[in-house]
Amino acid sequence: MSEISVLRSLCQQSTFIKSASLFAQCPPDEGVEVAFAGRSNAGKSSALNTLTHARLARTSKTPGRTQLINFFRLDDGRRLVDLPGYGFAKVPLELKEHWKKHLDAYLNQRQSLVGVVLVMDIRHPLSDFDCMMMDWASAGGLPVHVLLSKADKLAFGAAKGALLKVQSRIRKEFSGEISVQLFSAPKRQGVDEAHAQLNRWLFADEDVEELPAQPE
Repeated sequence: MSEISVLRSLCQQSTFIKSASLFAQCPPDEGVEVAFAGRSNAGKSSALNTLTHARLARTSKTPGRTQLINFFRLDDGRRLVDLPGYGFAKVPLELKEHWKKHLDAYLNQRQSLVGVVLVMDIRHPLSDFDCMMMDWASAGGLPVHVLLSKADKLAFGAAKGALLKVQSRIRKEFSGEISVQLFSAPKRQGVDEAHAQLNRWLFADEDVEELPAQPE
């Protein structure tokens, strides 16, 4: 079984572990995990569901529904994590400060975290939240892979132009390892590229050819 096939198989069988409102409530800090982050209404939940072929994340027309750090099991040593999104969310400032405090602790203290998938709406990229997330990741030495979501909302040429602009600005303004791609959940655009990045992070130290086959 190829590396990408193993990853896809695990994603399709991913299951919920727990939710944490405090950093101290996170599962044991062992194995490896990749976190998904994104400003409210950027399409993070849709991206996570599309990449796993599962209904892991709740999607809603009301921004800010994800108010907890949600953990999902791929296998005994690998997890995906859905982080709180905010920005347009109509929630009290006190709650936003709570999220910020514990997101900061998670990104800078979680030893099993090996990468962050940052979802940005291609029509409104590099928001204050997006920049804050990249700064946090850089401070913690974490690589970031940006999904410019809702790419289907733009014509092909406009989408490619937006991609180049975001890549250029990131090179000029941010340090650390940051890659960027186009993505569309409904059109499944960019799914293979995103899976390849997840595979590099989650199986960096493993010989996946020797992993046991997953049960049907």
